[in-house]
Amino acid sequence: MKIDVVNTSGEVVANQELDETVWGIEPNISVMHQALLRQQANARLGTHDTKTRGEVRGGGRKPWRQKGTGRARQGSIRAPQWTGGGVVWGPHPRKYTQAMPKQMSRLAIRSALSAKVQDERLTVVQGLSDIEPRTKAMKALLEKLPQGRSVLIVIPEKNDAIERASGNLENVRICLASYVNVRDLLKFERVLITPEAIEKIESLWALPENKRTPSAFKLARQTARGESVPSVKEA
Repeated sequence: MKIDVVNTSGEVVANQELDETVWGIEPNISVMHQALLRQQANARLGTHDTKTRGEVRGGGRKPWRQKGTGRARQGSIRAPQWTGGGVVWGPHPRKYTQAMPKQMSRLAIRSALSAKVQDERLTVVQGLSDIEPRTKAMKALLEKLPQGRSVLIVIPEKNDAIERASGNLENVRICLASYVNVRDLLKFERVLITPEAIEKIESLWALPENKRTPSAFKLARQTARGESVPSVKEA
């Protein structure tokens, strides 16, 4: 499959060939959802803590004698029912880390990338690295490209000019191609990517040759276009 490549002025200048196993699969919504929850859970520090009645300062002496006062018996002023007392079943430091099979995590990434292509929210920009390191220059470039409420810019490697140009823009984030993740792909409405970043992503997430078989989504799309459907050996 192919996608148009535009320059910094928004003009189509070339076509980019995309790997079907990365950009053309049928998105698996449930796997993407599970990967998103896993990523959010793994980002939690788990440092929350409350004090039990044994950790609160004070309360060593019995407030009054057991019998004869007419009041309810009490053993400590730091019991949970007292103001300033300990907390019952409160949170304590713990780990929220979740595990996920490697094949599922890879499928989630490919599903999120394919969803962006299907929704026409992926724009390939050529010459982005030559941008002037000014916020005004990046703002003018974004105005010439398809608009979105939020933009994720994917670049192959660290670029100071792009980072300085977009650093002060709201709802614009820079992401390296090697760190593309489900949360950013789902959070940002539009993705701007360079041809070099596409090659980097495909080198990381594309299926090997021995696992390439025509998916049902690909066959249905080729049938709708009137194209010849290849056999499994040809695919």
